[in-house]
Formats: sequence, C-alpha cells, structure tokens
Amino acid sequence: MRNEVNVNANILTWAIARAGYELQTFTERFPNVQLWIEGEKKPTVKQLEEFSKKVFLPFGYLFLPEPPKEHLPISFFRSNGIKGEKVSINVYDTILLMQKRQDWLRDYLKDNDFDQLSFVGKFRNTTDVQAIVADIRNTLNLTENWASQFKTWQEAQDHLVLQIEDKGIITVFNGVVENNVHRKIPVDECRGFVLVDEIAPFMFINNADWKSAQMFTIVHELAHIWTGHSAGFDFRKLQPADDPIEILCDKVAAEFLVPATTFNKVWNHNANIQNASRFFKVSEIVIARRAMDTGKLTKGQFFAFYEEYSNREFAKNEQQSSGGDFYATTKKRLSLTFASHINNAVKSGNLLYRDAYKLTSLKGDTFQNFFSKHF
Repeated sequence: MRNEVNVNANILTWAIARAGYELQTFTERFPNVQLWIEGEKKPTVKQLEEFSKKVFLPFGYLFLPEPPKEHLPISFFRSNGIKGEKVSINVYDTILLMQKRQDWLRDYLKDNDFDQLSFVGKFRNTTDVQAIVADIRNTLNLTENWASQFKTWQEAQDHLVLQIEDKGIITVFNGVVENNVHRKIPVDECRGFVLVDEIAPFMFINNADWKSAQMFTIVHELAHIWTGHSAGFDFRKLQPADDPIEILCDKVAAEFLVPATTFNKVWNHNANIQNASRFFKVSEIVIARRAMDTGKLTKGQFFAFYEEYSNREFAKNEQQSSGGDFYATTKKRLSLTFASHINNAVKSGNLLYRDAYKLTSLKGDTFQNFFSKHF
C-alpha cells in the first residue's frame, strides 16, 4: 500500500517498554504490532499515529534510527534508596510539562522586568534548620503559630498556598498527566517534585495523595527552594530518602509545621495525637511523624499508626464522589498565578492562542470558558 511506512523494530519495542507495558501483553492486545516488529507487515501512517498515542510518544520519534537517550532532568529520591534514574512515563511526562511551562514563564517574566526571587537558594550552603524555617516564615508573612488562627488544618493549608503563590512560587496540584484521568500518577511513586528557578520556581504536589499528607510535601518542597535543589521524591510512609539534602528539607518541614519547643509543651501536658493535631492545625499523620522524630513514638508505633491512618483515609476517599467541578480542578492543576500570567500574555498579544493551549493543556471553548470564568 502506498501509505505503508518502514519503522525500526527496536523503536517499537523501546516505545512499548517506555510506556510501561509488557511486550507480550501489549502485542496480544494489538497483534498487528507483533507483525510489524517481526517485519512481516508494515504499518500505515494512520496505524502508526494510533500506536504513538497508545504509547504516549511523539509521532516523529517512531522514525528515529535508534531509541533516543532520555535523561531525568532532576534528582529523584526514594525512601528505600538514594537516587533513582528511572520513573514511570506518567511522572516523566509531567516533569517535562512543568519544565516547558517554567521555561515559558521564566522568559515572560524576564521580558516584563520581573525581579529575581531573593529567597531561592538563599540557604544553599547551610544546614541551619532554625534559620531556614525562620526565613521561610518571614518571607511568607507567617508567625510561628500562624496556623492557630484557622479553624481547621485544611483552612490553614489553603492560606499557606495563597501566601506561597503570592511570592511567585507556582504551586501545582495534580494526580494525572495534564487532564488525562486514564494516566494516573501513583502516590507511592511520586508524592511531588520541585523545579528550582531564581525567577519562576515550580512546585508539584500529587493531588491523589491524602489531603492531610500534602501539607508536609508542600513545606518539604519550600525547603528545597530555599536550599536551591530541584528534586522529586516518593516519600513513602512520610520517610525521607537517605540523602543529606532530603533529610535537611524533611527537618525544615517538621519544624515549620510543628515547632519542637511548643510541641514538647503540648505533648507533656496531654500526650495525645488528636489533641496536638487540633492545636497545631496539622493532620494527625504529621503529628505522629513529629512524635516519632522527637522520640515520643517509636518507629514501630509510628508505622502502626501510619497503617491505621492509611486505612481510614482510603475508606474516606472511597466514600467520596469521584466527580467534581472541572474548572475548580483546573485552577489547582495550573496554579492561579501561572494562569494569570498566561491570560495577561494572551490579552497583550505576547502569546498566541495555539501556544497558550499547549501550555495550559486546554483547548478552544474549554480554554475560553476557564479564563472568562476566573479572570
């Protein structure tokens, strides 16, 4: 047939493995692919386009002479090891998407004479936890007991995110690739990552995670920005990887959310996780972590609490509806600060709609409805 094309079998098998599929399982489902690999048939352009979508690969990659070398652009820390060079395609694609958004925003902010953010990397050469915590609080206009003014820890978290975004840190919450609900990002593989930049830092928090655990991830990522280190992490059972930077950022998050001096007083008065959770306006799981850090719970006791808490949160999530307001979700997936820059750039003629669609993962009427409703 005229529109049949030649394709390298190594590219096909690489693309299948890259997408996280077992070769045998994939070819059983799509038998034509096995014939392409064996050279018994050639795919048509249309068939190859469909294949590229199934394996989440840009179409042009299928015509390369050999598989390209793809490198994770940031360190990825794992709680059961130090660094990982391999992540799933969903995590990899999400990191690359955030990088593209960051590249555009950096250029846009520079062109519009925005200043560099003085706090980025300010503590690159120190391990002084108290100094880092104090500077984060001061920059975000928060007192030591700032959370006590709110009724719930969820309200406290919402306020924290507003303060973070106000300082120019893009804060993205998402649990899937772009808006594709079929491409989920597993929490046990990636709780979050941070792309440090002096003018356009980006934080990504896995929105599939318990809301109660996200607070710790948020502050852990702030610590990465203040110490100047981009990274991703799985943070399994809320445990940091065995790496000096990860351990430092973990200590900063713990002290920021639950200051040790006050925690000791509260715990000595009433050694109770629920009571301390209400006092500090953080979730029970964060209190349990702090209690373990300060020797009030053993590791065994913490892990037992973690399992019990996990079961409670899982049951709660099962009861909640999976539906929701798409545009409210989009606000979190984009970050209002990033979206406002996109909106201004489009209106001023500095950004084409075509490019805005790519940067926001929104198209046509969906793009117009979102921006007309929220800006």
